[in-house]
Amino acid sequence: MVLPESARLHRMLRYIGWPLALLLAWDIVVTLGYVYSLDVFIDLPALPMTLLGSALALFLGFRNNHAYQRWWEARTLWGAMVNASRSFGRSAFHLIDKSAASREVRHTLVTRQIAYVHALRCHLRRQPSFEEIGEFLAPDEVEELQGVANVPNAILNETAAMVAEAADKGWIDSIRRVQIESLLVDMSNAQGGMERIKNTPLPREYDYFPTFFTQLFCVLLPIGLVDGLTVYTPMASFIVGFMMLAMDRVGADLQNPFDNRAHDVPLTSICRTIQIDLEQLRGEKAVAAPVRPVENVLW
Repeated sequence: MVLPESARLHRMLRYIGWPLALLLAWDIVVTLGYVYSLDVFIDLPALPMTLLGSALALFLGFRNNHAYQRWWEARTLWGAMVNASRSFGRSAFHLIDKSAASREVRHTLVTRQIAYVHALRCHLRRQPSFEEIGEFLAPDEVEELQGVANVPNAILNETAAMVAEAADKGWIDSIRRVQIESLLVDMSNAQGGMERIKNTPLPREYDYFPTFFTQLFCVLLPIGLVDGLTVYTPMASFIVGFMMLAMDRVGADLQNPFDNRAHDVPLTSICRTIQIDLEQLRGEKAVAAPVRPVENVLW
């Protein structure tokens, strides 16, 4: 996630990149062609360009609105995961009988939750997770998980089995067990919502046509402006094209919030926050350090 304080003009210009540089070069070519009366110039009236620009802005706004809704839903689901993880750790640590015999189970359940969120992060980003979760799970379980398609779901299932075993041993009554099980259901529902966002992208047309029409508009823009603005055409066309290209790029980046890019939901930071909270719950003095931004990007 790009931090708000990093929104500077020079960073925005680099963010658009080569399309913006090519637009400026095209603006200069059209302006020189008009000034020196070359035959390559085609005069277009201003009214159609105005209508095209208005239609394109509505089109981009429609796509970007849907893209941001996906991004915000993803962030909301991870916010629910943070709350459920804290509640689960608190319940596992304090609602299970605090005897010496159950101490290992209580600590293991909290540790497994750390492994679960890291595995879910890697699962959504299509990254291997075994190195990430190796320090939180037993080696034999990590080896068994290597043949599982959905690693975080398998971890959650084993956690539910441990809760059931604790109930069978009399360490937790039925009411408290139902309370812990409801937290596992909340986490499973949140994971399902995240997987739906990951596995169901916006239709391909939502990505292709806005980009195509934006590029077409940028090509036609200086041709439609040069008759009225002459030598000032590059400046006006560059500014308007910059806005359109930026809108198109932002919408394209927001529509897939789990692709491990600069504008995605900061999963690494969120998972580290959960890890710190649960490690402090276990009473550990040396906890993991918070994730720091890298070049104004929080991963």
